[in-house]
Amino acid sequence: MLKRGQFEQFENSYLAGYAMKSKDSKGRTYPEPEHPFRSAFQRDRDRIIHSTAFRRLEYKTQVFVNHEGDYYRTRLTHTLEVAQIARAIARTLRLNEDLVEAITLAHDLGHTPFGHAGEETLHKLMKGRGGFEHNRQGLRVVDYLEERYPDFKGLNLSWEVREGIVKHTTAFDHPEVQEFQSDKLPTLEAQVVDIADEVAYNSHDLDDGITSGLIDVRQLEEIEIWQEAAEQISRNHAGLSEEIQKYQIIKFLINFQVQDVIEQAEQNLNQLNVHSVEEVRNLPRKILVSSSGLSQKQAQLRQFLNQKLYQHYKVARMSNKARRFIQELFHCYVKNPEQLPPTSRGRIKKEGAHRVVCDYIAGMTDRYAQKEYRRLFQAYEAV
Repeated sequence: MLKRGQFEQFENSYLAGYAMKSKDSKGRTYPEPEHPFRSAFQRDRDRIIHSTAFRRLEYKTQVFVNHEGDYYRTRLTHTLEVAQIARAIARTLRLNEDLVEAITLAHDLGHTPFGHAGEETLHKLMKGRGGFEHNRQGLRVVDYLEERYPDFKGLNLSWEVREGIVKHTTAFDHPEVQEFQSDKLPTLEAQVVDIADEVAYNSHDLDDGITSGLIDVRQLEEIEIWQEAAEQISRNHAGLSEEIQKYQIIKFLINFQVQDVIEQAEQNLNQLNVHSVEEVRNLPRKILVSSSGLSQKQAQLRQFLNQKLYQHYKVARMSNKARRFIQELFHCYVKNPEQLPPTSRGRIKKEGAHRVVCDYIAGMTDRYAQKEYRRLFQAYEAV
């Protein structure tokens, strides 16, 4: 039987010096007795999985609104794919997989319904009232909005998991951080989540774009990283169907990027002579990054996705519809807060109607937001 103390000893002997050990955590906001068998980060992971916000990710938009089709990725499937990639990187570098998994599973908890269109709309609606940013909202979810324990609000996660949530940084995410030592880098485990997130959405948004028909494979002939992958697959497997060839190319793209990140991380660690978590935090730049050659290819792919998928007129229509949903719901609730459920309405006196309404809408799934819209604005819809 492996007890927590023995597991912590195993971490200490097996993980790299620059890996975050669970016994060295800065702890929780509200002190709790340690679990006899699970480490601090394992408990965090389990609390996140059992949270309401995590379950709601199943019906939140990645690129395509949920009702567009069962195949397309949602925030939940994206999160699971990021976790798989992140754990593979962490295992190879002898980092703390439990911390990586906990941060990954929580990294999108603050997202609104309808993807980035929803977030942008809430940020505009909250201008002058603290704004809205999904990493800070994710921290608010785990610190305050989830209610499951009698002695405190939130999930009372470890400091390192909370830091990884609020400092999550990608091409789309640039959080402003004050509480968590904004002048210092996060752990390597948090950096793994950042890079795994980029690898996942570059590859999987491309997959969904092709499947939806919004991207024609012939358009990808000028994209260097796609062409390299396609040529490699054709050499190894001639005569594949278009569907299987697509799957194999996407798989190749993920493996290629992950291998590059691992090799670049090893090179960076050796060059910078990093041996401890504190040394990681004090570095001037991240360790977990793509090589310069791959970064250029990824930038070309991101530009392509932005032009051909994210700005496609059908996606634009979905996004504009989503903005109208959220704007009208927001104004309706603020003007008539008695329409909010009692659990939200009870917080208005302390926090103000705008922030309470913002929290309520941000927590909605796509389909719940659509249902609420019908309830409030269609005369014959049941309330």
